[in-house]
Amino acid sequence: MLLERINYPELGLPVGPYTHAVIQGDTLYTSGFTAFGTADQDASIGDQAKAIFSQLKSIAKAQNISLQNLVKVTVFVTDMSDMDALRATLAEIYGEHIPASSLIKIEALFAPELKIEIEAIFAL
Repeated sequence: MLLERINYPELGLPVGPYTHAVIQGDTLYTSGFTAFGTADQDASIGDQAKAIFSQLKSIAKAQNISLQNLVKVTVFVTDMSDMDALRATLAEIYGEHIPASSLIKIEALFAPELKIEIEAIFAL
């Protein structure tokens, strides 16, 4: 089984032992992304989600695909109280191309201001 591990320069190099994405066959798997280091790091969950999907769009563009190729997302949130705003943001981002999804409530992320982390699977 051939695996291609990819870091995207426009996203900055990972600070830990992981890659931004791994391609296996016709599937691209991403690591979890947050709004850390973006202008939205301290923003609302909706704005943090937009910052994350901006990163995922960069990955898709580098692979000559789009967010329409999303197969599944896994969303980790630290607070369930603003789910209406998150759902509205995700509906706006997805449009008619809604991927399979899991939502998991977690205690915390690695920085206290982060409210959301998203990992994605794309079809190539």
